[in-house]
Amino acid sequence: QVQLAESGGGLVQAGASLRLSCAASIRTFGRVGMGWFRQPPGKEREFVAAITYNGITTGYADSVKGRFTVSRDNVKNNVYLQMSSLKPEDTAVYYCAADASRIYSGSYSTNFHAYEIWGQGTQVTVSS
Repeated sequence: QVQLAESGGGLVQAGASLRLSCAASIRTFGRVGMGWFRQPPGKEREFVAAITYNGITTGYADSVKGRFTVSRDNVKNNVYLQMSSLKPEDTAVYYCAADASRIYSGSYSTNFHAYEIWGQGTQVTVSS
């Protein structure tokens, strides 16, 4: 059973925008924090953004701060990553993940080990 499913990736030129979506079928979605990570070609998976269960607190990697925005809709069970001013170095497979073991936490984790449930990923390629 697929619990997290990303969509919205694609091939764009530098400077363009993309909006990634993550549809969740997790029963506790509205109670857990969500994160976005990415894995560039030949590199380790890295933190991109996170949002607490209620959407009040968000966090970003320095490399995307000011360009990316994470949000969530707890009615539709979706989390989003709005990406603008994309750069070639943003090229990666993007994953959404659920911090399912912490319920109603007011903080988020930037460590991918904290996230128990992962989607399959969506490819984002930014050409120069």
